[in-house]
Amino acid sequence: MKFTDENIMKQQELDKKQGVEKNPKLGRSSQTKPRNLADLRVEKDDTKNNDLNVDKEETKTNVSKGKKRKADSAAEDNAATEKHIKIQIPSTLKKQLVDDWEFISKKNLLVKLPRSPSVDNILTKYLELRSKKDVTMADSVGEILNGIRSYFDKALPVILLYKKERQQYHDVLSDKNVSPSSVYGAEHLLRLFVKLPELLACVKMEEETLTSLQQILLDFLKFLQKNQNTYFLSSYGGSSKGKDS
Repeated sequence: MKFTDENIMKQQELDKKQGVEKNPKLGRSSQTKPRNLADLRVEKDDTKNNDLNVDKEETKTNVSKGKKRKADSAAEDNAATEKHIKIQIPSTLKKQLVDDWEFISKKNLLVKLPRSPSVDNILTKYLELRSKKDVTMADSVGEILNGIRSYFDKALPVILLYKKERQQYHDVLSDKNVSPSSVYGAEHLLRLFVKLPELLACVKMEEETLTSLQQILLDFLKFLQKNQNTYFLSSYGGSSKGKDS
């Protein structure tokens, strides 16, 4: 711009405007007080507190996640435990169980012991038949049948006898080397299948193992049903001597 009175006035006006715009910034900066050590210390403490709060929140979150994982794990264990095996007993064998109860409880009659075929004989015969049908299944079926034999021997004196049969049990099995599965027959073995779902409820098994076991148990019951006239007594001949049930 040329050095004239008019241009000088314009320059002065511009300077005034620029001064007004700069003053607020200068005013704000002038109001800012220099920080002293106390202020810095307080600020540092606040930062620590904030960090602690964050840590606490993270800890709470981690604890809650841990509890959730434990709860989920417990739920899975419970689910596995609650998978009871289902055993559908054929109707004719259910009728056999009813007759068995009536002979003992109402007619005061007992199964004459030792029985032939015994539980051992029946399990062995079934294993032979299954092995002929499928050789690859012989080992797994044999293992399951051994388990059934073991359950029978242990469960018989505890949960498979009526009160009227207990004296007979003590008389016949006075020899501790004799196993119940070698003395009792199909009548008492069938009672075990009523109790098996309850006995197996506490046993943890994989889904595949559970399914395989259930199929073999059902097949064994069909085997008993097919040979019902051969393996089961049509009437009981022993006497319970009028003892109360």
